[in-house]
Amino acid sequence: MAEFKFPSEPPPEVLEYFKNKKLKPSFSWMDVWKYEHQTVFTVAKAMQLDILQDIRDGTLKAIAEGQTLQQFRKELTPLLQKKGWWGIKDMTDPVTGKTQLAQLGSPHRLRIIYDTNLRTARAAGQWDRIQRTRKTHPYLLYELGPSKEHRKEHTQWQGLLLPADDSFWNTHYPQNGWGCKCRVRQVSQVEYNRIKGKHGLKAPDIETREWTNKRTGEIMDVPKGIDPGWDYNPGKGRLTHLETVVKGKERAFKKEGE
Repeated sequence: MAEFKFPSEPPPEVLEYFKNKKLKPSFSWMDVWKYEHQTVFTVAKAMQLDILQDIRDGTLKAIAEGQTLQQFRKELTPLLQKKGWWGIKDMTDPVTGKTQLAQLGSPHRLRIIYDTNLRTARAAGQWDRIQRTRKTHPYLLYELGPSKEHRKEHTQWQGLLLPADDSFWNTHYPQNGWGCKCRVRQVSQVEYNRIKGKHGLKAPDIETREWTNKRTGEIMDVPKGIDPGWDYNPGKGRLTHLETVVKGKERAFKKEGE
């Protein structure tokens, strides 16, 4: 099977989304949660800023140039190996103070970094475009991606045709888990009228399961079929964050003028 390749020359929203992220070292994937990913770039066990910066720069290049996973690995692997961030090594958890064997760089980890960041950045950029063109294309169609196997719940969501402002997209806008390749397609009113008889037009009831973040002890309800930490909309979170920043600056400006 030919290796999947993200399209080159990504829309400006995609690059903007990724470029604006700041570095945040973390020991576990549970240390940086949901909407926090909209403003920070992190890789579990990448505790040194120079290592994290190298991975971020390599990921940004992959997004900007439409690199394949093979190209991404070829450029980043020798750099990480040279700096010692490779293989299994002892690391001390800053939260527990305990030393444990930890997986650092590996071909599998680079695949996760590549796939997760490129898909999330493109999903966030797509959401920006959806908001701009929602008047002419007000609906979203849930589609399965090119995976060999799909989660049962994701196959049940396939073909859902809902308004772009439906609350379903707050938690179920793909990606919906590690390795998930689901996607949405924007649909015009004309197309909606033509195909609506073939699709589900009502969001399903969202069933949840209880899950505990072992790093924080927080107990939360996670929608079934979605991996913990993935039940959010990356683009919507980014826009909400930007709106908060703008409003904060406006309040500060008004206060200075009083």
